[in-house]
Amino acid sequence: MIDVVWRPGDQKPRPSLLEGDVYRQDILEIIEKTIDELSPALKELSQDILAHPELKFEERHAHDVYTEFVEKRGFVTQRHYLLETAWVATYTHGQGGPVLGVNSEMDALPGIGHACGHNLIGIAGVAIACAAKAAMQKLGIDGKVILLGTPGEEGGLGKVKLWEKGAYEGMDVCLMCHPAPGPPYSISLSSSLSLVRLKVDFVGHTAHAGLSPWEGQNALDAAVLAYTSIGLLRQHTKPTHRIHGIFEGKDWAPNIIPDNSTMYWYVRAPTTKEMLETTERVKACFEAAAIATGCNVVISEGSVGNELVQNPVLGAELADVVCKKYGMIDYEWGIASASTDFGNISYLMPGLHPGFSIPSVPNGGNHTPAFTEAASTMEAHEACLDVSKALAAVGMRVLIDKTFLSKVKLAFEEAKSARND
Repeated sequence: MIDVVWRPGDQKPRPSLLEGDVYRQDILEIIEKTIDELSPALKELSQDILAHPELKFEERHAHDVYTEFVEKRGFVTQRHYLLETAWVATYTHGQGGPVLGVNSEMDALPGIGHACGHNLIGIAGVAIACAAKAAMQKLGIDGKVILLGTPGEEGGLGKVKLWEKGAYEGMDVCLMCHPAPGPPYSISLSSSLSLVRLKVDFVGHTAHAGLSPWEGQNALDAAVLAYTSIGLLRQHTKPTHRIHGIFEGKDWAPNIIPDNSTMYWYVRAPTTKEMLETTERVKACFEAAAIATGCNVVISEGSVGNELVQNPVLGAELADVVCKKYGMIDYEWGIASASTDFGNISYLMPGLHPGFSIPSVPNGGNHTPAFTEAASTMEAHEACLDVSKALAAVGMRVLIDKTFLSKVKLAFEEAKSARND
């Protein structure tokens, strides 16, 4: 079986590029020159972030080094913007004009560091914003760039919190990207999975496990029964859906019938509608377990994370630039089976969030220690800069082509209407 995934040490050439010019080749040349000149500094910044992994909403070091970096390059920054570790950097040229939004993520994962490559996502946002600024200055293009440092993506819905506080107000579009395994030199326009987080508390009654176990209501049994039921339920859910969770308890001991257990579950599906339908089936497993064990159950439902809606007009422009200059486009890889809080943003405004492949070892994809190592390599850095150049080109078209921006906004409204939002 042929391994199509980009592996460390692969000597595969870039895919054949399409012939023809991209929109405003002169702008792309400025973008490429700017990002290539920044490459050593961006690599140093990425390695600094890698060396200082910080969990959601604790990204204090990242906050400081990112804001210092962009301040030195002429952006007006606001530290601790709306959330303690969020920040915003802006550049305005002339009067009026569209507003280009860009996101930089910062948080790492417990125990395994930047195993989702947020060091690369962070510097990509910086690269896009710096390249757009350079083109606006050199060519006298009016408009504004807003680079938003977004904390708490890993389970914290940081972007949703920032949206609710008004951080995205004024942006016409928002761009970002995400590393993942995939074919060499590929950039993915796949979607992602919608997600809801559930917390489930079973409450029973203690008893002596040897002397009088019949007097107890076993909350651990309730958790085990729910866990087993969900395992059986998976056979009857679509292969595109994901249900995964853990459970724990407090003051458990072998000689005491446990009177408490807590479960944490994620339910995912390709669309929010499907996810909500599957969630009801999952909840039935908790309720049945409570009835069977005589326990009480409280199900707490967290905020919904929507699937990614890749704006088709922005996506088509990205594909044109990528296929003529950098590599290939795919629609299967990226973070297709994962989730992101940018999905919620793409429900609320025009957005684009491509994945980009970096070399990874077998069984070493996102959320593994091996992916932390993969995100540190020069090949990953260069792939990150390629997608940054392509996204900067898309962003510049947003700023200068009114007809293009109108099409972007129309496509967003059509998708929103089709969902009956």
